[in-house]
Amino acid sequence: MAKLKDAAKDKLELGFLMARTEKVGQLANFIWSVADLLRGDYKQADYGKVILPFTVLRRLDCVLEPTKKEVLDFFENKVKSLKIKNPEPLLNQKAGVPFHNTSRFTFEELTKDAENVAPNLKNFINYFSSSGREIIDYFNFNDHITRLDEADLLFLVIKKFAEVDLHPNVVSNMEMGYVFEELIRKFSELSNETAGEHFTPREVIRLMVNLLFINDRDILTQEGIVKTIYDPACGTGGMLSVSEEYIKELNIDAKPVVFGQEINPESYAICKSDMLIKGQNVSNIKFGNTFTSDGLVGETFDYILSNPPFGVEWKKVQTHVRAEYEKKGFDGRFGAGLPRISDGSFLFLQHMISKMKRDNGGSRIAIVFNGSPLFSGSAGSGESEIRRWIIENDLLEAIVALPDQLFYNTGIYTYIWVVTNKKIPERKGKIQLINAINYYKKMSRSLGNKRNEIGDGQDNKPDQIAEITKIYGAFQDNERRRLEVDGKEKDVVVSKIFDNKDFGYWRITVERPLRLNFQVTQERIAKVESETGFAKLASSKKKGEAAAKEEIKAGEKLQAEIKQALQTLGDKLYKNRNEFEKDVTKALKGVNGKVSAPVKKAILNGLSERDETADICTDKDGNAEADTDLRDYENVPLKDDINEYMKREVLPHLPDAWVDESKTKVGYEIPFTRHFYEYVPPRDLKEIELEIKELEEEIRGMLEEIL
Repeated sequence: MAKLKDAAKDKLELGFLMARTEKVGQLANFIWSVADLLRGDYKQADYGKVILPFTVLRRLDCVLEPTKKEVLDFFENKVKSLKIKNPEPLLNQKAGVPFHNTSRFTFEELTKDAENVAPNLKNFINYFSSSGREIIDYFNFNDHITRLDEADLLFLVIKKFAEVDLHPNVVSNMEMGYVFEELIRKFSELSNETAGEHFTPREVIRLMVNLLFINDRDILTQEGIVKTIYDPACGTGGMLSVSEEYIKELNIDAKPVVFGQEINPESYAICKSDMLIKGQNVSNIKFGNTFTSDGLVGETFDYILSNPPFGVEWKKVQTHVRAEYEKKGFDGRFGAGLPRISDGSFLFLQHMISKMKRDNGGSRIAIVFNGSPLFSGSAGSGESEIRRWIIENDLLEAIVALPDQLFYNTGIYTYIWVVTNKKIPERKGKIQLINAINYYKKMSRSLGNKRNEIGDGQDNKPDQIAEITKIYGAFQDNERRRLEVDGKEKDVVVSKIFDNKDFGYWRITVERPLRLNFQVTQERIAKVESETGFAKLASSKKKGEAAAKEEIKAGEKLQAEIKQALQTLGDKLYKNRNEFEKDVTKALKGVNGKVSAPVKKAILNGLSERDETADICTDKDGNAEADTDLRDYENVPLKDDINEYMKREVLPHLPDAWVDESKTKVGYEIPFTRHFYEYVPPRDLKEIELEIKELEEEIRGMLEEIL
């Protein structure tokens, strides 16, 4: 066992050696060439509806081909004659895989009868065992069989696929995964869909898997170990496949059991076919929306990883999600809070946390996010409360910043979050940030927005996946590496260690006193007239034209009397509101009509102006009133004292400021970029001046040539 463990570790040091090979590219191009047959009869956006199910069917056909005769003989001579009620387990045993087909047809046989190819193909599909037939059903394939047959294309397509051998001995499961992903990428481009919603670059998956398993290698090499792996947005199953193979690399005798859920029917069918061929229990892969119909209610898993769609709104499921949040709270999946409707990323993470084991060693999570979950939402918002709950419960272990232009559908920077309830002792209460944005190599050919990839040690290039994994495992603060940045080598900080509290802050409301002066002038009287409370005097809600006119007339008369009464105050400038109010009240006593509180408020508002030299306005209890226009907010680190912060940062500049403690909130954010920012001094002025002169000389020379 020790030799096996050492051999596995040596193998892992070299990486998985799973890059896109030339064979994979040629195979994908061959299968893609079937699209040439479909031109004119199918829209480009619909090519995938034909090619993907045919690829799956041919793959299943190739897997069953070596045992086909034995299965048919057993079916004809034993199952039928003995009338076995449930022959599936026996037939699967004969097939050597967890599915079988009792039709006499194969792709090769289908090419021998062009006239009856449609009914024969349907016969071939219908005689798959239930697990295989269900996969084809999710492609809604029957409609296309008829359509292809009517266009005289069905035989040609089958003949084309019969030319390629997709048996796992020829095309490995990993290579087949690449083929499917390349096909999906092409179909997504043709239909303007988002390829990134279907799959994740394999080097990203391998890095995620490394981070998940790095501390568990000794556990995973134990004899007969059984570990469960779950992806709530599993797509074609790439993450599950890489995780399973990693464990198998470590320990041939290990029994990884995979689970997943997928909302896209084609991706779901491809994932199930892959799991079926590998011998996994395909009932563990569920179809549907993870938020509205959790296919694995009550289940928990050892390892959970996912790449949910970036920044996708959850409006369609908000009724269900809000109901669970409000009725179940922390007994449900979303007790920590709900993010803004435009981005459901944190819903996925909370769902994954709900699937963690609370005992038996706990669980580990790896999830890919864009930058938004790091900082979106201020203190008290849904996002901030979710971050707060995760960090205060010591679940966030590390965040790795990845290079840009790494994904097929977007060029943005992305981040791997590692979340766990089984931190090793030295990581408790700590969070590691890893700056890996410079660990990439340019691709020879871009794929959509994907122009960069993280090196895996092939072609004598650095194994950047292993390097990032080592940085994570070393767990060093302010660790530096010599890296190439913008074409130049420089020392770069790649790792920083923080306390959980370092990301928390008090959101305080800093108030300053309201200071007003008052004066009766024509300009300020005009302001009074525009105040809502005063203007409403000359309006009416009464029914009937005559009654309404009479009320408006009475209101206009009252307005005139009020303005006339105010004129008696002269143009005296008041700097104390209480003194001015007394004089205004006295002046209004001569008005023939009731002056309501809203009207008095309108008068004071219209006749006032802010004045730093005026007395502070106070309420009935003598407390200073806050000036809303001067209100400000400050984020005070949780490790800091609010009073000390005010004395140090605010009061030296604003000595009359104070904190409204009733509005203080706790927030959490992770300003990743700020923590790794390094000041770059501007170039020397002489250097810039010299460069300008050189440009001027160059331009002058060009002009002379033209003239």
